[in-house]
Amino acid sequence: MALDPYSVLGVPRSATEAEIKKAYRTKVKALHPDQHPNDAKKADEFKRVSSAYDIIGDAEKKAKFDRGEIDGDGNPKGFAGGGYPGGGTRWEGAGPHGSPQGDPFEDILSGMFGSGARRRNPGPQKGRDVRYRVEISFEDAVTGARRRMTMADGSALDVNIPAGITSGQTLRLKSQGQPSPSGGAPGDALLEVDVQLSPVWTRDGKDLRMPLSVDLRTAVLGGTVEVRTPSGPVTLKVPAGTNTGAQLRLKGKGVQVTPPGDLYVRLEIVLSDPRDEGLKRWAEGR
Repeated sequence: MALDPYSVLGVPRSATEAEIKKAYRTKVKALHPDQHPNDAKKADEFKRVSSAYDIIGDAEKKAKFDRGEIDGDGNPKGFAGGGYPGGGTRWEGAGPHGSPQGDPFEDILSGMFGSGARRRNPGPQKGRDVRYRVEISFEDAVTGARRRMTMADGSALDVNIPAGITSGQTLRLKSQGQPSPSGGAPGDALLEVDVQLSPVWTRDGKDLRMPLSVDLRTAVLGGTVEVRTPSGPVTLKVPAGTNTGAQLRLKGKGVQVTPPGDLYVRLEIVLSDPRDEGLKRWAEGR
């Protein structure tokens, strides 16, 4: 029996898109195979949740399910919704003079009484796509990476993460979904990406921004400081007489798209030793 996606996700049929997504994320996080290694029951539940979201997390499929045109597994339900053009299965053919014939009941009767009219054979159907939600680090989203991820069935896949990806975007892994029930190609795995926040950088399009503390001596006399970037540390030259709020640019050290963005460093002057007697005498004018 086909699953009821609303029951699987624990939401009413009146649930909004945001409520459906929230329920899906909560269940996926609790059931993810990484949290329950070698637990076949949890893995099966994880797959059911992913399959449910594949139906009602997609606006077009949700509408078809709500109208009764497809079941909870995404399969057509007979002639639900009426014959075409209003909905249901569309039948195609041509009469003796090339006129279209789209009445499914005419096809059925033709078959019963030996007419030559035949239903078009759609051929093997592709397997269903399966949706997952994955978290990636801020650094991987900026520089791009290749990471191994665990799927619902316990298998591990190497996934290429393109530089510049943002939360909400989807990666498609060809033929990593469910097998076809009719000998066709497997479905795809759709990975909805959630990029983690960074305590160091913020993203501004393809550019990055960050604060950086420098001591008073460096700000007054100039010097060099080490700056952490997503691709590794670099040396930044601070001009003499620099004040708090000054912005220095590290060209090409932002998001690694083509061409790459830049990293903007906002300087904040701090005292190396607030109790320094020499600094106190200088401030007092002695």
